[in-house]
Amino acid sequence: MTDLPKITPAENGPLIVENAPRLSAADGTDIATPPEFGLCRCGASANKPFCDGSHHDAKSSDDDAGPTN
Repeated sequence: MTDLPKITPAENGPLIVENAPRLSAADGTDIATPPEFGLCRCGASANKPFCDGSHHDAKSSDDDAGPTN
């Protein structure tokens, strides 16, 4: 039996995804992912949809909506 997927928002950071069954790109190709990874929610990552830590430099917080572009 596999664990169910879990998504947890990190304080002032990414969405932490655990046990994702699979991710697919817009063209349908599979995206390899580790057992746990972060999804960007500030909009500043250069590696979207994954978090690259740019929220630290962007000073993103849970109280703001992040960049508008």
